[in-house]
Amino acid sequence: MSQAETTNRVSGPPQNGIPAPNAFHPGKSGSSELVPSRYALKIGEIDVMVVSDGVLPLPTQMMGHNADPAIRANWMANMFLPPDAFDWPLNAVVVRSGAQTILLDAGLGLDPDLHLPRAGQLVQRLAAADIDLSAVTDIVLTHLHMDHIGGLLVEGVKERLRPDLTIHAAALEVEFWKNPDFSHTRMPEGFPAALRVTAKRFLEEYGNRIRTFDEKYEVAPGVTVRRTGGHTPGHAVIRIASGGEALTFAGDAVFAVGFDQPGWHNGFEHDPDEAARVRVDLLRQLAETRELLVATHLPFPSLGRVAVAGDAFRWVPVFWDY
Repeated sequence: MSQAETTNRVSGPPQNGIPAPNAFHPGKSGSSELVPSRYALKIGEIDVMVVSDGVLPLPTQMMGHNADPAIRANWMANMFLPPDAFDWPLNAVVVRSGAQTILLDAGLGLDPDLHLPRAGQLVQRLAAADIDLSAVTDIVLTHLHMDHIGGLLVEGVKERLRPDLTIHAAALEVEFWKNPDFSHTRMPEGFPAALRVTAKRFLEEYGNRIRTFDEKYEVAPGVTVRRTGGHTPGHAVIRIASGGEALTFAGDAVFAVGFDQPGWHNGFEHDPDEAARVRVDLLRQLAETRELLVATHLPFPSLGRVAVAGDAFRWVPVFWDY
């Protein structure tokens, strides 16, 4: 098996353009990718696949705009990252639980005039993994930032989705984006306008398919979405649990710097203090339970566990299973 077909306990050929029951197919063997863009595993009886949507080049100050610049620069240097800007990973997740195939977040989609040519790969990479959009029964959105909903606005995507598709989002999130507040964010120029436009268009095109929840909702057996707030008022995380195993998709509650420096504010956080509190609570909980973590902007395949390290935390990536 080539590296581009990375998989963990997956088997079975695709049938009718969708993965075989209870197994995600790793994709076509003739892929031209030099590195993998999907990683499949089992959580008990539930199939999970992490899919890369590409990367976003963003300024390093976005990782902690409340931090001392010298301390932030030292952290970047110790992580062997460039001092001014680096590529943020973008990850989405596909889940099969029983008869439901669930997409967790939908990627960036088309570049909204922000010069992000290496992002927005999700639709093509789902196709490469033999996951047909028409097989998706549910979409769960952690929040409505454009890198989580934009894939649904790519030309031709809406027509390929099934008519009974349900999109799940927190009620507070939908309400927030009717008149969003950016007063506490520290985004690069152009991003607030692009976020507004994308969210407005998304709500116009998909509003009649959205099923809102207040605090917690079971989307499918073993798949539960829970509002955390912080990053955005309706930001949510999704927990997948089966057979004594569990994985949390944290969306934007956790960034790469958040383990060492959980109190650093990310420039995209609409309530930075609350986002830091949410981050610490989530990381503490995951350290206690030893459950798996995946997040949107952790390096692909973004799969690991959390350990306590003094007053902060430590990211422990899993050993890849080929």
